Amino acid sequence: MTRHISNGPARAFLCVLLALGVFTSFNLFAQEPAPAEGAAGGEPATHSLIDRFIEGGWVMYPITACSIALVWLTVDLWMRTGIKKMAPPAQVAQVQDLFRAGDYVGAYQFCKGSPSAFTNTTRVALSFLGDGHDATEGALFSELNKANASIQTRINYLSVIGVCTPMIGLTGTVTGMMSAFATLKTSGAGDPAKLSGAIGEVLIATASGLFIAVPAFMFFYFLRNRLQVSMSGLQEICTSLFRKMPYSHLKDAHVGEEEFYAAIPNWVAGEGAAAAA
Repeated sequence: MTRHISNGPARAFLCVLLALGVFTSFNLFAQEPAPAEGAAGGEPATHSLIDRFIEGGWVMYPITACSIALVWLTVDLWMRTGIKKMAPPAQVAQVQDLFRAGDYVGAYQFCKGSPSAFTNTTRVALSFLGDGHDATEGALFSELNKANASIQTRINYLSVIGVCTPMIGLTGTVTGMMSAFATLKTSGAGDPAKLSGAIGEVLIATASGLFIAVPAFMFFYFLRNRLQVSMSGLQEICTSLFRKMPYSHLKDAHVGEEEFYAAIPNWVAGEGAAAAA
């Protein structure tokens, strides 16, 4: 039985690297020169990421949460959608050797102890060998669809982030405009500092939402296509295992460990007992 090393530390490390890249680029975006009155030597002042964050208002908190979710999902799904992750070559080679030897029970036990998309699909298909070709093929494709749906659901969250972050930024835009008009109403146009602060909240909230939404949609389409390619490869590997399966020698064989619940109807069993009496 093969031993699998957890991918948790590697996934966390990649998340940290990607997060640093995202926030570094956002910090460069935020550090725009702005004239400051009374600055020494007439040098332009710069706004740091924290300054932009505070200036953006309350909507920056949910946008930050969405950016963290974007980083985590991107790294996690990149690792999940690779063909070598879904069908590790060592597992494929081991199962192929067991199939060549006709040890289907051993193949079932190996797949049960080494979970992956490939082994889970093969294990379920092996448990239907005794029911014939149609039942085995139906179970195989059903498990493939299940594995595809499980990962596709996670990929869809990237689309949710891409849709929601501009809406969150738009909410900040609306609240910022309300604050700007309220400032204009009470202070008039004679206090440009307060008015520019409210307008700054409007612009930063909108830009931040778009800054997260654009890569979210890019990663959504990229990872969706990557999943389709990997699922096609996984389907080809699994179907090749059962292509020349001797179903005639495996009729009514029970390879797996699943419990069967169907039995002869109780009225039939009762009639047989009555006839015997």
